[in-house]
Amino acid sequence: MIPTLTWTDDGVRFLDQTRLPLEETYVLATDYGQVADAIATMVVRGAPAIGVSAAYGIALGAMRSRAESAERFAPEFEKICARLASTRPTAVNLFWSIDRMKRLFADLLSSGTPLIQMQKKILAEAHAMYAEDISACKAMGAHGAALLPQEGAVLTHCNAGALATCGYGTALGVIRAAVERGKRIHVYADETRPFLQGARLTAWELMADGIPTTVICDNMAASLMRAGKIQAVVVGADRIAANGDTANKIGTYNVAILAKEHGIPFYVAAPWSTIDRATPNGDAIPIEERPHAEVTHHAGKQLTPNGVGICNPAFDVTPSKYITAIVTERGVLRAPYIDALREMELVAG
Repeated sequence: MIPTLTWTDDGVRFLDQTRLPLEETYVLATDYGQVADAIATMVVRGAPAIGVSAAYGIALGAMRSRAESAERFAPEFEKICARLASTRPTAVNLFWSIDRMKRLFADLLSSGTPLIQMQKKILAEAHAMYAEDISACKAMGAHGAALLPQEGAVLTHCNAGALATCGYGTALGVIRAAVERGKRIHVYADETRPFLQGARLTAWELMADGIPTTVICDNMAASLMRAGKIQAVVVGADRIAANGDTANKIGTYNVAILAKEHGIPFYVAAPWSTIDRATPNGDAIPIEERPHAEVTHHAGKQLTPNGVGICNPAFDVTPSKYITAIVTERGVLRAPYIDALREMELVAG
């Protein structure tokens, strides 16, 4: 797969996901503000990719700083973190990444590390997060592949593939791993309105991998399930609460209810960093409201009457009772999720 984001000497190079699938173009962010803009405008998207992008944004801010010392850089560092934290409120990986960088900075500052060495260590930490993400996705794939049928169709919603991560993917990583193990999987990809991540991105990724794929409108899933054409559902996540309630792209909740009604397993695949033990349940997850233009316009053309009211939440919350299992790089979790999360955390140390 073409890398979603790449560190270069000139800045962070992003594959522009707003232009796919018809144009493979790139955006070069040469300062942390431009990284923040790339996240906010969904040039780069997907919780894991957003987290690593923020880490590189902080590294870029550190490398570009004109501060004379680490102490003088400290206020600038806080400003950089605040700007990046303001971009997407739901994806907890963003805040996990920033908090990780803050802890590193505090340790380096307290130990008297010179600024030039601090810059190198901050960049090295971002590189480590990039590598960890790919490793986590492949581990998730290995755990999740066993859950999918030997032959059959899998429905997915939005894009939780290589494009949403640093490579391989979460939900699509599970599908990729299943196919690599010889399973004959056909993917049905919800188009995922209004931004069409399924139609534009998931279909593009899977076709590039030679995995049979059919795009369906979001309102077709129930009919296909009733006809027995769907054997499993696998989606990603932007935040998983302590009780297993999961925030994912708007429309995921609909799919989960339909899967439950039709007796179809519904799996969530996400890295451990997406689990937010500080959020008790789905009601406490902040839901991002996206610009109205994403609903009123498509490809620059207006679709709705002037002045009509618009509601455009980017995510919804699927209660844990609808989730058959949560797949992480550490293993597969099953209900009750509060206990399963606690036990896995203890095992991992």
